[in-house]
Amino acid sequence: MTTSLLCLAGDGIGPEIMAATKEVVETGCAKNGVKIELPERLIGFRALDDGLSTIPQSVIDAARESDGIVLGPVSHNDYPPREEGGLNPSGVLRKELDLFANIRPARSFAGVRTPTGKQLDLVIFRENLEGFYADRNLHAGSGEFMPVPGVAMAMRLITEHGSERIGRAAFDFAAANGRKRVTAIHKANVMRTSDGLFLETIRRIAGEHPEIQYDEVLVDAAAALLVRDPGRFDVIVTTNMFGDILSDLATELAGGLGLAASLNLGPESAAAQAQHGSAPDIAGQDRANPTSLIGSAAMLLRYLGHVNAASSIEAALGKALASPETRTADLGGPLGTRAFTSVLVDLIQEADI
Repeated sequence: MTTSLLCLAGDGIGPEIMAATKEVVETGCAKNGVKIELPERLIGFRALDDGLSTIPQSVIDAARESDGIVLGPVSHNDYPPREEGGLNPSGVLRKELDLFANIRPARSFAGVRTPTGKQLDLVIFRENLEGFYADRNLHAGSGEFMPVPGVAMAMRLITEHGSERIGRAAFDFAAANGRKRVTAIHKANVMRTSDGLFLETIRRIAGEHPEIQYDEVLVDAAAALLVRDPGRFDVIVTTNMFGDILSDLATELAGGLGLAASLNLGPESAAAQAQHGSAPDIAGQDRANPTSLIGSAAMLLRYLGHVNAASSIEAALGKALASPETRTADLGGPLGTRAFTSVLVDLIQEADI
């Protein structure tokens, strides 16, 4: 059976890091006997330039039919209004495919210097469809509005259903991967009703897992603790906006957003996605570090059951990043995007299996 991953390169450096990711994924799969196909469709400005929206309906339909999606970065802040076709592909796919869980590991690589000198190894489970995110938290319409000129309001959506899904995903992951602690991050001292419902739901799930330690930390304290004592965290479960902010902080502390993998999961779909932005200022210059998207694709392969292929890709990343001579320029190395990709390909092909 052939696994089909729909590749959506996006904007800016997206096409360059997608090309790198496809080459590495093809190599890892070939090395481990996995049949893979990687069709590509246009999203972002290139789709808009073709007279469509930034994510055409045909792409959404193709995503539903694929075994998984590999999503590059997009320049959605620069898109025209929704009425003119400027949709955020990431938000649209999350909503259309019910991708309720955003899983973001923050793990330091051997040899790569971290901002604080501390090593991180934690995983953040971020609820993906609710909270304050106005492009996806309502069935129809936007979750923010202006009732009168000069006054803007935003609605926060927290449901027991959404909280239970992300909570179970976090505890199931912890149980399956030998993780010892799950920490719920919240602001229930201020948002007593919405975060109160979130915590009530997570506590109930925690009660079903006596083998896993459970605690709760306020979001502002969590930000400080990630800097001062990141080792006290193992698995974090939290709501949409808090997870978005804290995962960027954690992965930057682990070595940088350019190294950070990410996977979006739903009941029937999964999407690998780079954590960083589209970096249009270096697009087309062979300067982009493709590690984030490659690592995300490895997460997707692992989720789909191709464990050996995923492990070979992750091992190659670890070896390449461990040596200054085989790093990209953003990490102080001499390599561009294409040369770094070639190093990964060689490492996978040379590895014993």
